Amino acid sequence: MELPAALRQGVEQALAGVAPADLARAAARLSQRYRAELRDGSFHIGDEGAALAYLATRLPATYAAVRAALEQVAIARPDFAPASLLDVGAGPGTVLWAAVDCWPDLDEALLVEASAPVRGWGERLTQTGPIARVDWRAADFSQGLPETPPRDLVTAAYVLDEIGAEARRALIERLWALTRGVLLIVEPGTPAGFARILAVRQQLIAASAHLLAPCPHQEACPIVAPDWCHFSRRVARSRVHRLAKGGEVPWEDEKFAYVAAARMPVPDKAARVVGPPRQAGGRAWLKLCRPDGTLAEQLFTRRDGDAYKAARRARWGDRMLIEK
Repeated sequence: MELPAALRQGVEQALAGVAPADLARAAARLSQRYRAELRDGSFHIGDEGAALAYLATRLPATYAAVRAALEQVAIARPDFAPASLLDVGAGPGTVLWAAVDCWPDLDEALLVEASAPVRGWGERLTQTGPIARVDWRAADFSQGLPETPPRDLVTAAYVLDEIGAEARRALIERLWALTRGVLLIVEPGTPAGFARILAVRQQLIAASAHLLAPCPHQEACPIVAPDWCHFSRRVARSRVHRLAKGGEVPWEDEKFAYVAAARMPVPDKAARVVGPPRQAGGRAWLKLCRPDGTLAEQLFTRRDGDAYKAARRARWGDRMLIEK
């Protein structure tokens, strides 16, 4: 997956003239903060160097993860056509670009970001697109959110690791109250990230939300540690991206976990492919989380006809309408 052309060009202009060595050092520091999930009172993106490192290395991966999650929301609810967005912890506006790519008729957005350096770049990048009505707010979401009307689509991506458990619960409660249509939470695809998503899932079910994706049911999650529910999306690396991360291959795989919930129920329930599919010798195996709340690897063979064809086409993270 690649960034939209306008966003990619804006990032390239932002990084023009930045010394590769400086960018690599800033990227390494930023990566260390994210991996350690530091909560030391400082922003992960606390200065200009970190903001530029984010544009080079984390923005493409975050965009890919969010866009993949939004795609599953659109598949589960093809009638959902959001006109407004609230994104909390917006960074440089990553979610906005992904949402407009998914729903081109999105018309208005409120983006909340506390870090001045990355918010500044977000304001610059969104001046010429993707939509005209964008309101940027400086606010620390861990201390509450500004007063604002509900939005059709409400999102928070890769931000829950920055606050403690009680603040997370308060934030999710507030975000759900501001959700007119769909709430999407995305976290890193690590055991810790999934644990946070699982807590959000339980809180939303208790609030009578209808789970859209990836969960095909409202029952207790059947995944048991040390396993965890996560997905993967391949991300195209630019030359600057490779230099900043010291990588040689032109891509990387971003692992992510997410939960999407809606005010209205899902029209139909379908299984979810929750692991990489396997194929060999006319057989296909899918690890499926099912609408009845069970989890199992299922074998499909040529004798299964259309179900086998669907299983062969299936990708990790797909929604599967399969009868067998």
